[in-house]
Amino acid sequence: MPHIELPAGLPGIRGPMAFSPETARPLNDLVNVLLRSNAHQPESGLTEGERELIATYVSSLNDCFFCQTIHGAVARHHLGDDTGALVEAVTCNYQDAAISPKLKALLAIAGSVQQGGKSVTPAQIEAARLQGATDHDIHDTVLIAAAFCLFNRYVDGLATWAPEDPVLYTYRAQKVAEYGYTHEDHYMPT
Repeated sequence: MPHIELPAGLPGIRGPMAFSPETARPLNDLVNVLLRSNAHQPESGLTEGERELIATYVSSLNDCFFCQTIHGAVARHHLGDDTGALVEAVTCNYQDAAISPKLKALLAIAGSVQQGGKSVTPAQIEAARLQGATDHDIHDTVLIAAAFCLFNRYVDGLATWAPEDPVLYTYRAQKVAEYGYTHEDHYMPT
């Protein structure tokens, strides 16, 4: 049960966004810039799927069920990971996952950001650079990780409702891929 009265039937972050549309718009703008196509960040070599994996990984470290499930579904959609095996491998032990060495190095940075910004080490940055990460890749990874700590705490700090049905997340992932992150609801009608 949410800690405050949120609009009924809107899961996860959707409830607080409907409750406070004035904060929803800048939050959606931020997540669109961070996670959507490289059109926003032409200097970055991170794909939408990789960006979503970073968000999913940080959300799993923060134990935010809604965020790790929805962003995992969006990552699966972008990466063609129909079974979810890749996303699960990343959240369980990214070092053994079938992802690039560059993304592994960036996930190490994201994990440090999740613990605290000062936990990121020069050695982690150098390791990412050695794997081909650009300054923009490193910047975007740190900002995605920091933003998802905020989003995860927003969702869980208000004790929002998160559906268990994976079909709802798969449906929402298709809508996010099509429309982006918006204040509009694209959930399956019940």
